[in-house]
Amino acid sequence: MRSAFKKSILLKFIGLFSVIRFYNIVILAIAQLICSVYFFSSGNDLYSVIFDNNVWFIIISTSTSISAGYIINNFYDLDKDLINRPLKTIIEEKVSIRTKMIVFIFLNFVCLIFAMLVSSRAFFFFLFYILSILIYSVKISKFPVIGNLLSVLLSIMPFFAVTLYYKNFTQEIFFHAFYLFLVVMLKDLVKDLISLRGDFTMNYKTITVVYGEKVTKFYMSLISSLIIITSLLIFNFFEISLMKYYYLFSIVHITIFTIILWKKSDLINYQKLHNSVRLLIVLGLLSIPLHK
Repeated sequence: MRSAFKKSILLKFIGLFSVIRFYNIVILAIAQLICSVYFFSSGNDLYSVIFDNNVWFIIISTSTSISAGYIINNFYDLDKDLINRPLKTIIEEKVSIRTKMIVFIFLNFVCLIFAMLVSSRAFFFFLFYILSILIYSVKISKFPVIGNLLSVLLSIMPFFAVTLYYKNFTQEIFFHAFYLFLVVMLKDLVKDLISLRGDFTMNYKTITVVYGEKVTKFYMSLISSLIIITSLLIFNFFEISLMKYYYLFSIVHITIFTIILWKKSDLINYQKLHNSVRLLIVLGLLSIPLHK
């Protein structure tokens, strides 16, 4: 009896960690910290960033708000996820709706408390961010183009919180941010190809559902071209030291990605392409310390 109870509690914890996508939150927190040192802070001083409480408060606010966003997304996408990823969704269903809502409210509350500790400007930034996630999940996620655009903007928006704190707006940061925007957009579109069956069944008006796979691939090829052009611009016009090898790799990677995208159209291939874009993002994160 006690063993069964412990197993049930363990499954609920695993389900909750799955709902909030804990692994994504950890990677994002590390990314914010690294970007703070090598891009946003003026002196690239590790110790001044590490011992700046406000940086950690922003990271906590980001982590809690995005975790809450994943919860509300899970709530509205449950039927679709049950079709696209049944095993993961069954584990997540071990967590009751009541528990999810309590955690959702608690995480948003924690987010705003820590944001207020930074400044009133940070408070309103994260309040706007929380409301944007809510509006996206309830109203916009089912619509093509605008749903993809807002999803990607919400993904990269936490980095603007750190930029606002350091008041460091440079042309180079803009190009790096635009590159990230394009890569995340590409990842989002591959996910639409993977989720076609569930999106179609639940009447989600994604680009793939509305316009078909061929148009989606044309759109992705356009984004791939923009990624290559942006990589070349960063490589040629900014002093990025050894990080230039990442952007060279990115050009090769995206070229191969686009070729494979058009040659194969099965679900397994789409999942491999999705993982390859995720790998590109992680490698980009790891390459940041190479920046001069």
